[in-house]
Amino acid sequence: MAQNERFLIFIPCYRCEKQISRTLTQLSGVEGLDCEILVLDNRSPDGTVEVAIQTADKLAMPVKVARNDENYGLGGSHKAAFDFAIEHDFDYLIVLHGDDQGNVADLLPLIAAGKHRDVDCLLGARFMKGSRLQGYSAFRTFGNRVFNRLFSAVAGQRLYDLGAGLNLYKVNSLKKSQWRYFGNDLTFNYYMILASAAWGWSLRFFPISWREDDQLSNVKLFRQAKRTISLLLEFAFAKKSFLAKNHSGRESGKYTSTIVYSNRADQGSQDASML
Repeated sequence: MAQNERFLIFIPCYRCEKQISRTLTQLSGVEGLDCEILVLDNRSPDGTVEVAIQTADKLAMPVKVARNDENYGLGGSHKAAFDFAIEHDFDYLIVLHGDDQGNVADLLPLIAAGKHRDVDCLLGARFMKGSRLQGYSAFRTFGNRVFNRLFSAVAGQRLYDLGAGLNLYKVNSLKKSQWRYFGNDLTFNYYMILASAAWGWSLRFFPISWREDDQLSNVKLFRQAKRTISLLLEFAFAKKSFLAKNHSGRESGKYTSTIVYSNRADQGSQDASML
């Protein structure tokens, strides 16, 4: 496994009370990595935070559970985690969604082989050869493949997935890039992948296993499709202004969260704000 490299495993959560324990438990298989887990809850109205704390207390690796100070959306949670990784000198950030749809085991062989060092990001792909889908409808699969082709044409390179819940980013690349004013909702990954192509990032996709059983979807399919097409057209016809524009709906670029639990007494405290 990787030597002298620090990994932050970022787990964004919203209404994941039933799944977060499974997500955290799968990380007990991460061996040989110098890593810390950050569970970041986006103001869930259920017991996501409480279950995360109960599960984290049983894990051997360092875990922090934090709650956004406001509901920032999935994109806003990413921004808070990006800032955390930069400010705490992590080398890589792994994104693993808290709803237990993805499996970190799909990423570990690439890290073991050192593939993460050769690119700016490793992106999990549900729709490339070798991927395994369980409980994912044929209609949604078809729709995603169509959008993948459209985005690929505009980006000028083959894109196998616009945003699965398992990715790895090189923190040095995040430091040099302007992602702070991208959309804060579920479209954040679309902004990231289009911008990554425009920035000249090196992207590598890898097949993943993906399942849907007791997860709660926050996606309104036709509304999301309309928003996605609009976003893609704006990028295609006005790339420079698109990348410079504030799409977030917030004047401030700050996304603060509060650490509510750490399973390392010397590494966290109550009400410790992270910027």
